[in-house]
Amino acid sequence: MRLVLCDDNLLFGEALAPALTASGHQIAAITTSLAGGVAAIRARKPDACLIGLRFPGEDPLAGIRAIRQRHPGTAVVILARAADPTAAWEARKLGVAGFLTKDANVAQITQALAAVAAGETVFEPGLPSRPMARAPRRDRRVYELTPREQEVLRRIVDGQGTGQMAKEMNIATSTLRSYVKTLLTKLGTHSRLQAAALASREGLVAQVPA
Repeated sequence: MRLVLCDDNLLFGEALAPALTASGHQIAAITTSLAGGVAAIRARKPDACLIGLRFPGEDPLAGIRAIRQRHPGTAVVILARAADPTAAWEARKLGVAGFLTKDANVAQITQALAAVAAGETVFEPGLPSRPMARAPRRDRRVYELTPREQEVLRRIVDGQGTGQMAKEMNIATSTLRSYVKTLLTKLGTHSRLQAAALASREGLVAQVPA
C-alpha cells in the first residue's frame, strides 16, 4: 500500500517508515501536521494514511473529517497514544478504517493494513464497535459556559475548524483560539476531540441553541 504517515512526532514517523517499507509498503510522505497530511494526501493520493491524534494548534476531528470528505479513496488508520474508547467511537463515526495505539508492533500494524486493504475495519480489542453504554444516572456536573463558548462548543462538535468558526462568528482567529482555550479549561478537557466527546456524552450540545 502507498502510505502517508502523519504524526506530530517526526522521530516516530521516521522510525516507522523503514519498518513498513521492509514489510512491502511504500511511504509516499511523512508529515508532522494535519495541514501537511491533507496536502500530502491531495498530492500523492495514497491508499491509506496513518495518523496521530495530537497536533498542537490543529483540530484532529476537523482534519480527519476533511480527509474522509475530500479523499474518500484514502483509508484513515489512527495510531493513538492510548486506547481511548470515547475517542475511538468518535473516530469511528467519522468513518476511519482503524484505531490502534502506538504500543502496536510493526507486525500488528502490517496485519491491520492488510485487513484495511481487504475492506475491513480494525479496532484494537476492547474498543467499542457501538456507542458506549451510559453509566447509571448521576448528578451531572454544571458547566458554566458563556453564550459564545456554547456556540464554539456546538461548532466543534459539528467538526468545524478554526478558520471556518472565526469567519462564521465574525471574530479574529486569535479571539476564537482564546474562546477554545477557555472552553477546554472549563470542560476539563485537553483537546477539541475530547471536548466533542464530552459534549456528546453529557448531552451538552442538545442544550445549546443552533
